[in-house]
Amino acid sequence: MTWHFTEDADAFRAAAARHLAAEPDRNTAVLTLMGRAERLGWWEEPDGRVTGVLAHSPAAGLDLGVTTEEAARALAAEADALVPSGGAPAAGGSIAGSPASGGPVAVRGETAAVEAYAAACARPWRVTGRMRLFRLGELTPPDPAPEGRGRLAVEADVPLVAGWTREFAVAIGEEPAEDYTGFVTERITEGRLHLWEAPDGRPVSMAAVSRTIEGQARVHLVHTPPADRRRGYAAGVTTAVSRAVLAAGTGRVLLFTDLANPTSNALYQRLGYRPVTDHVGVEFTGPAR
Repeated sequence: MTWHFTEDADAFRAAAARHLAAEPDRNTAVLTLMGRAERLGWWEEPDGRVTGVLAHSPAAGLDLGVTTEEAARALAAEADALVPSGGAPAAGGSIAGSPASGGPVAVRGETAAVEAYAAACARPWRVTGRMRLFRLGELTPPDPAPEGRGRLAVEADVPLVAGWTREFAVAIGEEPAEDYTGFVTERITEGRLHLWEAPDGRPVSMAAVSRTIEGQARVHLVHTPPADRRRGYAAGVTTAVSRAVLAAGTGRVLLFTDLANPTSNALYQRLGYRPVTDHVGVEFTGPAR
């Protein structure tokens, strides 16, 4: 039993194809990141079965896909060999912020695997968030529908949406970037960011969707500024973006919600999203004990 690491997304896809395809919903983070991650990995059993996958980059941290607790604990045991002193990627694999480096590392994934990994690292850590992954069943638009209409964002919306994206990052507890212009421009140019307009034509809510990968797309960046909440605008824009994804032929529509926000969890379930699995994010706060 061993972990294998590569920088080659094609090699990773070939090695882990069956595991990724068996439960694509639960592997959504790794599937989404594998084209731009700096390191990809898979855990191979003695019989050749893959029972764990990961994607890692210094900027995004470590994301575990469907991974057994045994594989997660083994990953922690190898971590000192994965990051050389100085933090530069080593041939054969790297995970920045390992126990050897003593630096902080963000880890996300299904709760049991992440907690097994964190405990095995023997470093102090804290939970940064608990999430629930949902998959759309039958889309059920809000009734009555909120006032206004949905539309695709356009180039003129970039300054407004960039500001909202910063607000969103702060609201979910992330350290905001200085400038989100490029981030939102990419989504607007590709037709992946929707707005909801109030009857007076004023944008009041937004939602974006990832690129479709392996037949799935993930709704994200759902945000309504505080002054315009409790009017159903988030339900309207989430319905609009979900409908657009389905119309494009995407078979699976996913989203993550913050378990600390019962309002959004209830909203998405009213729209037809159904729970898949719970996730946790952790951050190491010190060196190995």
